Amino acid sequence: MFSRVRPARLGHRIAATATALATVAAGVLLAAGSPSASAATAGGTAVPATIPLQITNNSGRAEPVYVYNLGTELSTGRQGWADAGGTFHAWPSGSNPPVPAPDASITGPAPGQTATVRLPKFSGRVYFSYGQKLVFKLTTGGLVQPAVQNPSDPNRDILFNWSEYTLNDSGLWINSTQVDMFSAPYAVGVQRSDGTTATTGHLRAGGYHGFFNALRAQSGGWAGLIRTRSDGTVLRALSPLYGVETGALPASVLDDYINRVWQKYATSTLTVTPFGDQPGVKYFGRVSGGVLNFTNSAGAVVTSFQKPDASSVFGCHRLLDAPNDQVRGPISRTLCAGFNRSTLLTNPNQPDGTAADFYRDAVTNHYARAVHAQMADGKAYAFAFDDVGNHESLVHDGNPQRASLILDPLD
Repeated sequence: MFSRVRPARLGHRIAATATALATVAAGVLLAAGSPSASAATAGGTAVPATIPLQITNNSGRAEPVYVYNLGTELSTGRQGWADAGGTFHAWPSGSNPPVPAPDASITGPAPGQTATVRLPKFSGRVYFSYGQKLVFKLTTGGLVQPAVQNPSDPNRDILFNWSEYTLNDSGLWINSTQVDMFSAPYAVGVQRSDGTTATTGHLRAGGYHGFFNALRAQSGGWAGLIRTRSDGTVLRALSPLYGVETGALPASVLDDYINRVWQKYATSTLTVTPFGDQPGVKYFGRVSGGVLNFTNSAGAVVTSFQKPDASSVFGCHRLLDAPNDQVRGPISRTLCAGFNRSTLLTNPNQPDGTAADFYRDAVTNHYARAVHAQMADGKAYAFAFDDVGNHESLVHDGNPQRASLILDPLD
């Protein structure tokens, strides 16, 4: 059985249109403070039709590497894949039951080597896998991507991962992500026109094992997120959202914290200032009748939230849905970050941008805590709105000369 990847659950600083991303299910959306959908496509033409992506294999693994560049062609909205030269190929029609997709794999670099492919103006993902090609299928609704939370997914025993990017006339946005899982480590980078390079996503020395050891040591069921192949190879840790959905993590894991937040703001006010560049825009939250109501400066109720559950918090969806608007979405993103980072009880003014304040409550997103603790620069996309306060593992340049994907060792 296959599952389609949920769209729009990753960071919201990537400059891609909501329409394109809903189509490709690539999991990146616009954020407050990022270029708007119109600005993202209305820039100049300095960015060429394709740019090089340099893939360096520092993994130390002997298996062959396979690379896939899948996404939505921004000029047409068509779904498809790009070959090594950056040429777009549209997916053929799918069916029910799903049928195999064309083989879009590109041979990756051997250990210690570097290979270069071309990125077209896409909003999509660059997958890489070790030892085996990934299985993609096509249904009537589009591409079916790997669903690591599904025990019957044909990719469940393959070591793989992916990066997400948007390349358009306004530049390149590329990130590393752990929103769905923590697995084969890698970093991303961009070379700027002045020759300097920005890179993010590298783990600390020993960080790969350090992450899994932290989950194993954490009480409350967090070790249940780890997935291991029959030969003993540790393949990944599921995100806590998938952990709750599959029963690997107790659905009640955040209840105590959520209840304490609801109790606190029944007698005090939670102030949300969602736009860093608009400090005068504030919303004020109070719990009344079990509902968290937010008012604006004029005292009018602008949006309300039922008490969320763990799934809503970990996924930043359902009871914490965040539409791409200027009121509910920004408030919800801020709440989601505050719940995952457990800052809502210690700071009534959100967002709390101080990383030292994060994950300090005993009831918190211990997966996200462990991810950030093992990143060399502290940056990660460990949950959908980890970009709140600019704590995400993202690089951007308006005139990119080259992108990079560095496959790191599993140490």
